[in-house]
Formats: sequence, structure tokens, C-alpha cells
Amino acid sequence: MAKTDESAFTDGIRYRDMVPEDAAEVEQVEKACFHIPWSRESFWSEAANEQTAYVLALSGSRVVGYGGEWIVAGEAQVTNVAVHPEFRGKGIGKGLMEGLIQRALARGATAMTLEVRPSNTAALALYEGFGLRSVGRRRGYYLDNGEDALILWNTKLSDYASGMRGECRGEWGDSDAGDRDQL
Repeated sequence: MAKTDESAFTDGIRYRDMVPEDAAEVEQVEKACFHIPWSRESFWSEAANEQTAYVLALSGSRVVGYGGEWIVAGEAQVTNVAVHPEFRGKGIGKGLMEGLIQRALARGATAMTLEVRPSNTAALALYEGFGLRSVGRRRGYYLDNGEDALILWNTKLSDYASGMRGECRGEWGDSDAGDRDQL
């Protein structure tokens, strides 16, 4: 069972760690958000991997968002942050990023990186709010339309995290799948 931490709670949204049994619900959010979605099997595999951390946002028992990262050699590589279109603009992405940063720091990461579309201005604003800055570009990175990706880094993750505003309050639920309806 996972530990309980303080993190974000917004408009009845609760957050908890993802477990492999969540893969089907996460896949539904993925399909609503991306042109080339990851498969259910990919999420099952990611959730079972000890080098990853995935967090969920739930409205009642419905998964409405998720974020994931690989944590290796002191660095966190954010792989996904997605919020179902019906739930955007409610601060859920911020709660997911706070959870990812907390988990990265707990596992010894001192830096965080990710790729983002230059056209995704909402995501850019979110990531910049967490101290991530553009350091380069991957040409033609996105397969669906050939759009470039901006490479963002925060190389002083602990410095930034110690100053997290903490204006979002709440509890992280237990990641044990048997407790999911109690969130």
C-alpha cells in the first residue's frame, strides 16, 4: 500500500497513485486526449514498472486525468500528463504535476524533463509554472502532424519544490485497487 501524502484537491477531484488494474480507465482518458494513444497494455506495463510513477485524478470513481514519469539516475522524465477534455481548466493538471514532483523527489530525482508541443500553450504555461524552461527543440517529433517538440528542463527540482505554494490541499488516496471506491 502506498503512503498518503498531502497534494492537490480541487472541485471534488481526488488524487492517488496508479496501479496496473487502472489501465483500462486510463486508456479511455488517453483516447479522449491524443490522436495516437498508448494502449491499455502500455499503461499496465508502466504502472507495474518500479522505475515509473503514475498518478491519477478521479472525480468520484471515474479517472479524469493522469500523469506519469520515469525516474532514473536522478532525473524524472515526464512521459504523459493528460486531463479529460470535460475536466480541463479546473487545476487538475497542477495537482498531477505536484504529485509527479513529490514522487520524483522522494526517489532522489534532482531534475525533471519533458517534451511538449509549442502549440499547446496551456501545457506550456502549466510546466513553466513548475520551473521547467525550454532548452531545445526536437524537429518533427510528433508523428501525427510532424510538429516539433520543445524540450523543457528543471535542473533544480528541490529548490522549486520547497517553494510550492501549497494552495491546493487534500489527501492522496491509497493506491491499493481494492480501496479505489473509497476515494
